[in-house]
Amino acid sequence: MAGHSKWANIKHRKGRQDAKKAKVFTKLARAITVAAKEGGDDPEYNTELANAIEKAKAENMPNDNIDRAVKKGSGDLEGVNYEEITYEGYGPNGVAVMVQCLTDNKNRTAADVRHYFSKYNGNLGATGCVSFMFDRKGLLIIDRDEDMDEEEMMMQAIESGAEDFVSEDEYFEITTAPEDFTSVRESLKKEGYKFSTAEVSFLPQNKTKLHDEKDIKSMEKLIDAIEDNDDVQEIYHNWDMPEDLED
Repeated sequence: MAGHSKWANIKHRKGRQDAKKAKVFTKLARAITVAAKEGGDDPEYNTELANAIEKAKAENMPNDNIDRAVKKGSGDLEGVNYEEITYEGYGPNGVAVMVQCLTDNKNRTAADVRHYFSKYNGNLGATGCVSFMFDRKGLLIIDRDEDMDEEEMMMQAIESGAEDFVSEDEYFEITTAPEDFTSVRESLKKEGYKFSTAEVSFLPQNKTKLHDEKDIKSMEKLIDAIEDNDDVQEIYHNWDMPEDLED
């Protein structure tokens, strides 16, 4: 199937950076709470909630934390009202960056994000300035195991509705249309596959290389600073990262 997106490498790097579980759980809990508030507390009838819970379980978030987050969203427990907002901007040398946030204080979050861009040789842009450079896709990553039958997995993925299947040295990358993500994930789960990444993401259409060492350091620090903010759920970019930074 069609070529290598390298997106999984970026997400694997993100997993390394998000090593502090307490911070990860805070972000996951917010996503669950918002999903429950907007679509109801039954994951069987609320796809967004089902996806948020699935993601939390993949990070080994305790069931008590998940239940508490759902109850805050449904109103059974007192909780904070979060607003979803996406910021768009440019990193060093025009790298496209999208930052998805859930915040209870939009002014604080906007000031923080603007500060990160400014500090690390980028700038915050207007809504829509870079989002057209990304495609919204379901993304499933399965770590490679020597016992896996690659051809069989590819056929199962495509037959379940996947758009693309890419084989890498250490993993398999499956992409879907956003609306098919849940059904493809559930179909592959029934076949016994486990995912290191399972989410609806924004995948860059093209990549931007950085050749200057100063720009590379600034871009890495920009990503780290944004991801370290509790209000930030996801950061997407089109930086063609050097391989020694992807581990």
